[in-house]
Amino acid sequence: MSSDTSEVPDLTVHSQPTVSPEACPALVLNADFRPLSYYPLSLWSWQDTIKAVFLDRVNIVSHYERTVRSPSFEMQLPSVVSLKTYIKSSRHPAFTRFNVFLRDRFVCQYCGAHEELTFDHVIPRSKGGTTTWENVVAACSACNLRKGDRLPADVHMFPARDPFQPTVNDLHHNGRHFPPNYLHESWMDYLYWDSVLEP
Repeated sequence: MSSDTSEVPDLTVHSQPTVSPEACPALVLNADFRPLSYYPLSLWSWQDTIKAVFLDRVNIVSHYERTVRSPSFEMQLPSVVSLKTYIKSSRHPAFTRFNVFLRDRFVCQYCGAHEELTFDHVIPRSKGGTTTWENVVAACSACNLRKGDRLPADVHMFPARDPFQPTVNDLHHNGRHFPPNYLHESWMDYLYWDSVLEP
């Protein structure tokens, strides 16, 4: 697939002047029509989306009402695109603070609070604990301070769920509980948030 961008026309947005073109990102689906990621949601800017269209890397699935134009070309801005080549995701996500929070659904594993989250070593490092998926949990600042450098049994503080290494699917599943603030109507067929199913 060519990376030459010389054929991409110089396009300008033609639409209501009060709405920024940056308000028209495209939802990016893998070739199996699932989002590349749920949280954060896989989105491309309208410029990157148009470039991918002209480089024949994506199929346009749905459009916005607004258009972009060049002197010799006009097209509607894509709102949903799917990759032509399937991208296989890594089974195990990166071990990051954010992904620990997402695995634990942004909830303190000791008291259930959602505010002032940090992370806690279940077995403190001073007592041989490691900084790994299996020994780190989301914890609020108050619980982290209360537990301190002590073992769970010493302070009767045990995580609600034993920490574990999640798969990408685990994080995608949890991410569906935290939809972004903005969802374009054309994206809804491809997102599966915790909506109530009709009987």
